[in-house]
Amino acid sequence: MTLQGWFLILAFVGILLALAKPVGLWLFALYEGRRTPLHVVLGPVERGFYRLSGIDPAEEQGWRRYAVHMLLFNAALMLFTYAVLRLQAVLPGNPQGLAAPSEHLSFNTAISFTANTNWQSYGGESTMSNLSQMVGLTIHNFLSAATGIGLAFALFRGFARREAKSVGNFWADVTRITLYLLLPLCIALTLFYVASGVPQALAGVVDVQTLEGARQSILLGPVASQEAIKMLGTNGGGFFNANSAHPFENPTALTNLIQMLSIFVIGVGLTWTFGKAVGNTRQGWAILAAMMILFLAGTTVTYWAEAAGNPVLHQLGVAGGNMEGKEVRFGIAASALFSVVTTAASCGAVNAMHDSFTALGGMIPLFNMQLGEVVIGGVGAGIYGFLLFAILAVFVAGLMVGRTPEYVGKKIEAREVKLAVLAIAVLPLMILGLTALSSVLQQGLAGPLNKGPHGFSEILYAFTSAVANNGSAFAGLTANTPYYDGLLGVAMWVGRFFIIVPMLAIAGSLAAKKYTPETAGSFPTTGGLWVGLLVGIILILGGLTFLPSLALGPIADHLAMIRGQLF
Repeated sequence: MTLQGWFLILAFVGILLALAKPVGLWLFALYEGRRTPLHVVLGPVERGFYRLSGIDPAEEQGWRRYAVHMLLFNAALMLFTYAVLRLQAVLPGNPQGLAAPSEHLSFNTAISFTANTNWQSYGGESTMSNLSQMVGLTIHNFLSAATGIGLAFALFRGFARREAKSVGNFWADVTRITLYLLLPLCIALTLFYVASGVPQALAGVVDVQTLEGARQSILLGPVASQEAIKMLGTNGGGFFNANSAHPFENPTALTNLIQMLSIFVIGVGLTWTFGKAVGNTRQGWAILAAMMILFLAGTTVTYWAEAAGNPVLHQLGVAGGNMEGKEVRFGIAASALFSVVTTAASCGAVNAMHDSFTALGGMIPLFNMQLGEVVIGGVGAGIYGFLLFAILAVFVAGLMVGRTPEYVGKKIEAREVKLAVLAIAVLPLMILGLTALSSVLQQGLAGPLNKGPHGFSEILYAFTSAVANNGSAFAGLTANTPYYDGLLGVAMWVGRFFIIVPMLAIAGSLAAKKYTPETAGSFPTTGGLWVGLLVGIILILGGLTFLPSLALGPIADHLAMIRGQLF
């Protein structure tokens, strides 16, 4: 580890903390439906959309109606994308003449981008046409992200409203978030990426002459625009197979920093928005503090493990840290930081190959996802996932102090606790169940490239990434098969929407409750004790649930490496 590496990490955290309130203020304006400076330009577009679609943005929806509209909207988008992919060969915008993806790959990809997972069982530049990238995939990068933020707004309203029957309007939330947040930021980021050397073109392949005099074909496409929303919306799907390790997606150290900030910035801002929505910004800062403790702990372990390197290679006289699978233009510190950022935020973009990390270095990205999108998390999904753990934490605190648990003025009763447990239980049930199944079936065992604990880690990582809606991978797994495409597709759908519905039920239940003012006997939910309890509950639940699987995978892999055995 170096001082330069730690300076990068601390500078990254400092910039994020400085952005939390400004971004949170903008998000709060959208949460309340207030005018912003962009309404002068985009207001007519918003009103025109409402007129064309017959939507009344002022019409409030109960949690059931909000959930049904959200599910139907996402199901329709999934079917639309499946059709675009299956018809790719006959649609325009295909300068390379690429064939249509198979039925199982199209099924997997359509669900993947609908669920904000962007798991890719294919090489982007060799499988998807420009039209498929723009119309079939990038549209989801905007709308799945807007859906996540809108769902977070619905839960915020559940905590903030008193004796109400509604949690907002799904269509108004998604429209405002897309128009006034995601679209303007992505335009600015796209221009920055183009200026930094990222291509933005509709051409297919350009033939150039190399310095050695040879001819080389270089693939171009609308990369910069997809790169912008891929990071900002914590989507992660790369235009190129190498993702953000490709110089056309991530050419410089500055673009690397901006991409990491883009992944976190909305999630960080939403913590402040939550505090503002419930009338106490200290609540938001407490949540952010717990998130940052988990993030910094994970970053420290990953950076240490990668900087320490492989003792087997050290014995052979190869000194230094682990540079396998990393870009030399980024190095160990920036690669380790990126890996923790992208898995802490359910983004899935990578600037290094996680399968080539050391066992412990690869374990932290895996564990980040197993915690359930609570370490910053995906846009919207992170904060509502964290609030589910907060409900459990106040329940535990209530048991300790011997009174009904309360959080931000709402009594947390049996209904909310049961729904929170139901939502949180989806991850371990799906991850561990499907991993166990794939570890014994012939179709599952045909996927891993490696044997032993590392091969098990490849399977575990795949299902963890799918259920947690992350999309990154231990790339040693061959996933483009009917078995893995089908099972991972189901895992992504369940991991996204089987958490959302109980969460919306909690929002509706809380919105109907009266406000309960704090008393001298209330458990404080803004100080250090509360932050420590939050971190402890998250680690205990994650650790107790997934520790056996981690012991069979990365921990066993690490112990074998110490003994001189590699897989």
